[in-house]
Amino acid sequence: MTTHPTYDQLIELPAYAEQPVPMPFEDINGHLNVRHYIGIASEGLDESLVEVGIPQMWPLTDGHACFAAEHHVTYLSELRTGDTMSARVRLLGRSERAAHALVYLLDETKRTVACVVEEIFLHVDLSTRLTAPWPEDVAAQLDARVAEHEALPFPATTSGSLALR
Repeated sequence: MTTHPTYDQLIELPAYAEQPVPMPFEDINGHLNVRHYIGIASEGLDESLVEVGIPQMWPLTDGHACFAAEHHVTYLSELRTGDTMSARVRLLGRSERAAHALVYLLDETKRTVACVVEEIFLHVDLSTRLTAPWPEDVAAQLDARVAEHEALPFPATTSGSLALR
């Protein structure tokens, strides 16, 4: 059985995309529809990347962007309408043109881990719409955040199906 970090371990990481589950996001089963998990995790990842030199307006201000390349999603518990959720981000590594992250969606109401979204994302130069090496300043900040997250007192459990190349 795969063991993911607990709510109590993850709560120490900064919270992003904090919000209640809105009624329009509910599906027929009475919980957050599957299509919204990746969207909310993506919002949280985007918010966290501001701290490593990737502003949300990067495409407009600098002509750079991050594109998602791969996802692996693990659902652990329900998020129900009205539950408060947040995203917690752990950066795992980066290569010349890509980065690897885990985004944990927490149910703040029930104090549980609801979902883990593992992602590979790419640096793209929008003038060519091709991958490009990370700018030096961003690469250095990504490396520093990866080192900080490597020191966390719990393992980074991944799916094993995604990797940097």
